[in-house]
Amino acid sequence: MLKREHRPLSVQADMTVLLDDRHEQADAAREQLNRFADLIKRPGHIHTYRISPMSLWNAASAGMTPDDVLRVLGEHNAYDLPLQVVGTVRKLGDRYGKLLLEQTPEGRLLLLGEEELLAALGEHAAVAAALQQEETTGGRRSVKPEARGLLKQELIRLGYPVLDKAGYRHGEALDVGLRTKTAGGRAFRLRDYQERAVNLFYREGQADGGSGVLVLPCGAGKTVIGIAALARLRCDTLILTSNVTSVQQWKAELLDKTSLREDEIGTYAASSKEVRPVTIATYQILTSRRQKSDEYGHMRLFGQRNWGLIIYDEVHLLPAPVFRMTADLQATRRLGLTATLVREDGREEDVFSLIGPKRFDLPWKTLETRNWIASLTCTEVRIPLASDDAEAYMAADEKAKIRLAGENKDKIDVVRGLLERHAGKQTLVIGQYLTQLHRLAEALEAPVLTGELPHEERTALYERFKSGDVPVLVVSKVANFAVDLPEAAVAIQVSGSYGSRQEEAQRIGRVLRPKAGDNEAWFYTVVTQGTKETEFAGRRQLFLLEQGYRYELTEWREPQNRLPEGAAALKRGTAR
Repeated sequence: MLKREHRPLSVQADMTVLLDDRHEQADAAREQLNRFADLIKRPGHIHTYRISPMSLWNAASAGMTPDDVLRVLGEHNAYDLPLQVVGTVRKLGDRYGKLLLEQTPEGRLLLLGEEELLAALGEHAAVAAALQQEETTGGRRSVKPEARGLLKQELIRLGYPVLDKAGYRHGEALDVGLRTKTAGGRAFRLRDYQERAVNLFYREGQADGGSGVLVLPCGAGKTVIGIAALARLRCDTLILTSNVTSVQQWKAELLDKTSLREDEIGTYAASSKEVRPVTIATYQILTSRRQKSDEYGHMRLFGQRNWGLIIYDEVHLLPAPVFRMTADLQATRRLGLTATLVREDGREEDVFSLIGPKRFDLPWKTLETRNWIASLTCTEVRIPLASDDAEAYMAADEKAKIRLAGENKDKIDVVRGLLERHAGKQTLVIGQYLTQLHRLAEALEAPVLTGELPHEERTALYERFKSGDVPVLVVSKVANFAVDLPEAAVAIQVSGSYGSRQEEAQRIGRVLRPKAGDNEAWFYTVVTQGTKETEFAGRRQLFLLEQGYRYELTEWREPQNRLPEGAAALKRGTAR
């Protein structure tokens, strides 16, 4: 292969791309690469990306052609592009738009495409089951209306995404608008990127508008964007979100920023079952049932009003039963909101086919440079395993080793040191294991917030933290999502859900809300050296590295005689 002038990329025949992070053009190459490839690992300075069908189709939905992809690769690649890559990018990229769903004036649902392709796909039983039995030829097939979602799911699994232009019902009309001043009297208007996100979702005048996913950082105002979409469509809306705290936050924002009255907003969760023109429900209540053999009784909420819009907050958390219900709701506009499209269960295809393609993706660093979110410093602190746990660790099975590393008792000293370094800053200490969290809370003389606490007590603790009465709050994974704590400037992660990139992004989101003054935030993850935890930490950090952040690697030196100079015990290492 012909070597050209030194450039940051090395494109491999297997569709992986190696990025040399030391190269002066690495950031420019990364910014372009993130549009159509996914970061999968990054040992040292060489970061590995993979170009997948899904990454190409999401790029295509945003208007990027196969020629655009190949041009970017060619400009930054140190060698001639492998012919296999050129062929695969063209083949997969060209499949987007090959199949169309349209509705005739008479209301018939048609799948359109090349006759030869339709005939081949119709040989698959699941595809055939979604089609009407009537004889259709000439590049069109009649589709059963109830099978619209299932057909799209099946076709994308076969490698052919469907461009759905069959349109939507409007739903029940709702008289709602955005305020120019909030209920509290503050001036209110959408930021420019929020307006653009709503426009790209709505796609006025385009038949495929009204479904899709908007990807924005925590703190960028995803709730406001959802509310603006609701006000644009002016129809009855069902909002699905992750927890009861989020339900209350959505309701408060709706009352603060729209003309809706309180009696027009219903909350559908454990303690209340109100169905109103705008109804906010949790995924948990929708998927709750007494026994595994029972039906999901609360799923009837989807049919209790003539919804014109369904908003899926934290769409990356969408549970499988809600996916199945969503397959039957393709005639209703659907908006997904998330900070990351990463799903740990690998069901990105279902999000694409049932909610819609990625319509908008705003890099976190872009918002940071405009001061819309805090400037963030990320640090990984490595410490040895506590000496009195070494023997137990060697004898433990794999699962027990992971827990011993996560609950390393010496992490308490690190947390103390970091609190000393950031004295006066509102701090969250976040972890996975309840025993560890209670131990930390006791050592730090700080309150602990876990799923064991009733919702009212959680809310009271959040309010005390916001007011500054509680400067340090120890929290479990219940605080991963939809907790609005703009005062939090420091987050210290002491344990997590294995290598979850999704969780890392959400936890970092707790401190990204803009801050008064220097607008700075810090995120620390404390891991046990020489254990599986270091590998998990590397995996967890991938998404943030894609966004342009760096994790500085720091080693913890145990202070002699346990001197209380924790901050001085941090030995600075190399950036990663």
